[in-house]
Amino acid sequence: MATEHIEQREEVYYVTGTRISLASIVYSFREGCSPETIREDFEGLTLANVYGAIAYYLDNQAAIDAYLLQRKFHWAELERSGAPLSPDLLARLETVRRGVALPN
Repeated sequence: MATEHIEQREEVYYVTGTRISLASIVYSFREGCSPETIREDFEGLTLANVYGAIAYYLDNQAAIDAYLLQRKFHWAELERSGAPLSPDLLARLETVRRGVALPN
């Protein structure tokens, strides 16, 4: 279900060529943010990216709404099960922790 503006990587939809998820754009759009505001909120997006993502959502609204609900349930299950963080995420968090001075 990918298009010029949206691609799917590892079961997650993203704005093509970015690390910005379609979900982020959809949630902002549902909250009433204008495409111009969404573009300002996500560095690296063009207005065409935002309009393309919104158009993709509107063209596939039932499927994307189901996808977002599935993701919500998935995250809730991970929280309930106390699933450990992935090794990649743990490594990135540790890198950030080492680079940030903590208050004494």
